Amino acid sequence: MDLVPKLIEALLFAVPALITGLIAYYFFKEHTKNEDGRRRFLLKKDMQVNAMPLRLQAYERMAIFLERISPSKLITRVRPTSSDKESYEELLVANIEQEFEHNLSQQIYITDDCWNIICAAKNATIQLIRKASKLETTDSANKLREVVLTEVINKRPPSDTALSYIKQEVSDMW
Repeated sequence: MDLVPKLIEALLFAVPALITGLIAYYFFKEHTKNEDGRRRFLLKKDMQVNAMPLRLQAYERMAIFLERISPSKLITRVRPTSSDKESYEELLVANIEQEFEHNLSQQIYITDDCWNIICAAKNATIQLIRKASKLETTDSANKLREVVLTEVINKRPPSDTALSYIKQEVSDMW
């Protein structure tokens, strides 16, 4: 019968030790979790500081791309080599594609939505040029230039819409 009091005495020593051990485990676990979160936050903050200039540069380059493929600026910059409208159309499209390929790597630094809008603006600009070339009234390279410029005057060019989206995204970064 001496066993019961010794068992109770052992439990009286074990229960507080067990409770203290559980509390210590809980606090240690929470401390480790907080430290891990703090380290991740600091790492992410450092990465953002280093990545921000690259992202801004990508947005700048895409803004320049959109400005360069704006139909009014493109037609002013790229002059026809002959009076053939098909060769001028191909020259304009090739110029747009070359500009686009030059900036392909920038998609890494900008959002998917922004990249999709830029691609859509590029494709819409090409379509605008192709549609103008297919018109029966367009019979020469100079007439193609006139038709495209008239279209841009009457309607906002696709590159302007994409440029507005870029400006909005950059302002949201602050």
